[in-house]
Amino acid sequence: MVKRKECLAYEYGEWRFEWYVNEGGNSPALEYYHEKLDEDQKTALAALFDYLAICYSSGKSPNKEKISPEGDALFAFKPKPHRFLAFFVKGKTVIITHGFEKKRDKLPANEKKKAKTYRSDYELRTTRGNYYDEETKGVHKPT
Repeated sequence: MVKRKECLAYEYGEWRFEWYVNEGGNSPALEYYHEKLDEDQKTALAALFDYLAICYSSGKSPNKEKISPEGDALFAFKPKPHRFLAFFVKGKTVIITHGFEKKRDKLPANEKKKAKTYRSDYELRTTRGNYYDEETKGVHKPT
């Protein structure tokens, strides 16, 4: 299980952005973030988190050049040339599944499949109560 503070990527007002953490305690998104992004790209990703929160809080849709819907209730943050796939959970929480470098216009099927697998794991483990540790159980319920 993971402590909520350990998976926190970013907070903006009531919005919470979390790195997905697998059963082994690893976060593919966080690992990619540290290994592949330079400081400017990290700043750009944080700005995209702000942007998403501001857009949705004001009832606007984000610019698809910055944050794009990818189908199956997934979306991509796009700090060029990288992509971070994510999904919403109940409330104002976003789970970031993993990152990869964009090499073509269309989202690769294997990257989408990976995000869906991570989301299913997250939903199963939160439903069972074994994603977050005891002090934070019940904080998130998948939508």
